[in-house]
Amino acid sequence: MDRDELSALLTRETLDLLDRFATLDSAADALGAVTTLRKAGADARTSAAVLTQLKLRRRAVAKFGDFADRMLFTEDGLAQATRLQVAALHGQRFRSAGVRRIADLGCGIGADAMTFAALGFEVAAVDIDEVTAAIATYNLAPFPNARVAHGAAEEFDLEGFDGVFLDPARRTGREGATERGGSRRLADPADWRPSLEFAFGLAAPERSVGVKLGPAFAHELIPAGAEAQWVSSGGELVECTVWQGGAALAGVARSALVIRDGAAHAISAPTPAEEAGDAAIGELGAWLHEPDPAIIRGRFIGNLAHSVEGRMIAPEIAWITTDEAVETPFAQSFRVLERFKLDRALLKKALRARGIGALEIKVRGVDLDPAQFRKELALKGDASATLICTRIGEQRVAILAERP
Repeated sequence: MDRDELSALLTRETLDLLDRFATLDSAADALGAVTTLRKAGADARTSAAVLTQLKLRRRAVAKFGDFADRMLFTEDGLAQATRLQVAALHGQRFRSAGVRRIADLGCGIGADAMTFAALGFEVAAVDIDEVTAAIATYNLAPFPNARVAHGAAEEFDLEGFDGVFLDPARRTGREGATERGGSRRLADPADWRPSLEFAFGLAAPERSVGVKLGPAFAHELIPAGAEAQWVSSGGELVECTVWQGGAALAGVARSALVIRDGAAHAISAPTPAEEAGDAAIGELGAWLHEPDPAIIRGRFIGNLAHSVEGRMIAPEIAWITTDEAVETPFAQSFRVLERFKLDRALLKKALRARGIGALEIKVRGVDLDPAQFRKELALKGDASATLICTRIGEQRVAILAERP
């Protein structure tokens, strides 16, 4: 969104139309939606602003629920915004640390800042992008304990703030251009804006700090004495947050937080050296368990395997097997039905004999395109199953399984 588009959006007419036609769905009937707005007196510029926001609000429900209908968005801002439940957990960290005033540096459209304000913190939200700061101002308007500043994080006066939350942007390679929320691995701390040296240097005895980073953040860049936590929500890996000061859990260097079905579950290690790594390799059992992506990225596969008394099926392959059924929030479980050689003709015949017409295909450790492979299998039938294509030792295998 540029300044002209922002100007078209932040008018009484546009905002009134957003309220009046909140259920207008241009995806279902684009021409009808435009016609409706034109009949209401909207010109082309205003109509475009309204339809764009309605589209973004529909997408935002997944992250913000009913709050989406009262917010404004940019495309990038929505993509990079923290989910409300994850933002609430950020706020709980600061509350447990006794924080009262939070500076949200690089606030984006204000998702975390809104949550902090709703939890009763005094909040200053800062963003270097003028349009983004304006959108955050609108979204934070209902909160008298929040204010927005347009400016650089490095230049904001932190005097009196005992909490800082920072979301550095990754540089894209174009002069001055940045992106937030990317998963591209960057080896140089200066590749972020503000730099990681600045971000990790904010911690002080009287200040708690959280630095939100992409989930692919390199382990070797995590500062000593900090807690790095990988977070997944609904099976999707969403961030790695580095906590310092009082916001870091005592005695924890690495942790994984799995949010599933509205509940949060954590696993942790006291030092990086005590991450269990891989567990022992063993024979395929009656059950297979696929670790949550936060477990995989945080390198807790060994911890999980030990906790369920399981074993791995091959080195560096993130599948855990057990002889008995186990319940864990940190993995998806599958009952093993049969094991095959990974051969298209063999599998096509076997699946046809079982009447399997709906097949979930999971691939790890082998080069295979699930969508193309599904077409090649020419499935027919009413039954459903899961096909796990992977390696056991040096052998490429396909394991027919079912969810319990």
